Amino acid sequence: MRRPVVLLAAALLGTSALAQSGKLLLTGGVSSIDGAAGGGLTPWAVTGSYATAGEVGATAFITRAKTGNYGLLTYGAAIAFHDRIEVSLARQDFDTESNLAPLGLDGLHLKQDILGVKMRVIGDAVLDSDTLMPQIAVGLEHKKTHAGNLGPTLFGPLGARDSGTDFYASATKLFLADGVLVNLTLRATKANQNGLLGFGGAQGKGYRLQPEFSLAKLLAKNLAVGVEFRAKPDNLNQSVLGAGALKEDDWKDVFIAWAPNKHVSLTAAWVDLGRIAPAVQPKRQTGSYLSAQFTL
Repeated sequence: MRRPVVLLAAALLGTSALAQSGKLLLTGGVSSIDGAAGGGLTPWAVTGSYATAGEVGATAFITRAKTGNYGLLTYGAAIAFHDRIEVSLARQDFDTESNLAPLGLDGLHLKQDILGVKMRVIGDAVLDSDTLMPQIAVGLEHKKTHAGNLGPTLFGPLGARDSGTDFYASATKLFLADGVLVNLTLRATKANQNGLLGFGGAQGKGYRLQPEFSLAKLLAKNLAVGVEFRAKPDNLNQSVLGAGALKEDDWKDVFIAWAPNKHVSLTAAWVDLGRIAPAVQPKRQTGSYLSAQFTL
């Protein structure tokens, strides 16, 4: 079904070519958990796929993350137009199992839909790799969380809403000769646990500016390793569930990405999501992350 969608988009935009050769392997990043191209935890300034100017490209992905007490399944797709605009859709499915039963949220199963739009503003990560000029993009991610019958029980007492929009700016710098990529993203957000626990809350309902950072090293043209850090707001630390019950920690990971060709890439990582509902599960939630991306 993806190919007719891309062909239609190309026709509407007067584009005569789908991505054929395009960018170098891995320079379009992989699919983040929110659907945008970048690292696993944070968007980069790149647009997904290997499409360049005059081309349309598409990606689809599926990601599974499992920590000590929780599981997250994410899947989605994105279309990139002319290496300038990216539109993405993602669905997150977060399973708390029975870990939040002491908070009255036994069996909580959260789902979140994310619509993302990203626009490259200036720079070209590859063509400007021998200068200090980064590629810069701005974007937004509109999120809607579904908690089923537990929605009023969860969001009402927390003073949180079930939908919100993140805004971000990313600067990505590729030092091609050294095989090093650096990305800095600044995100304006109200999201609690990326939106899975709503938006806003007892510690404030306004936007908070949070930094996100990625560093990757190309070991070969199709193999990269790296680290990521994503700062998180802490809107629910003083919630009605008790001080510290829903304290939110920063996220980080160490990853390896492999692209055997321009149609498939695989990413594996060790992730540290900090303490999620520490009053119930005081230990840090660390575990594995595996993602597959398919490119047209």
